[in-house]
Amino acid sequence: MANIFAFVLGGIALLFAMIALIPLLGWMNWFIIPIAGIGAIVGAISSSNSGRNFCIIVMAICAARLWIGGGFF
Repeated sequence: MANIFAFVLGGIALLFAMIALIPLLGWMNWFIIPIAGIGAIVGAISSSNSGRNFCIIVMAICAARLWIGGGFF
């Protein structure tokens, strides 16, 4: 059950991350990374690692976008 919840949180974060890929909306990643982080924590509780790994990938995408945009753009 925790793995499914982690996938849901990761999916929500990924949906918002796709919106945050639009130029000048990179600041949204500061709010998306904690959502995916909570999903990764919940995914770590479950017996399967797939939800946790999905959330970590979403966090990496958001962090790369922040890095490319200088932390704001």
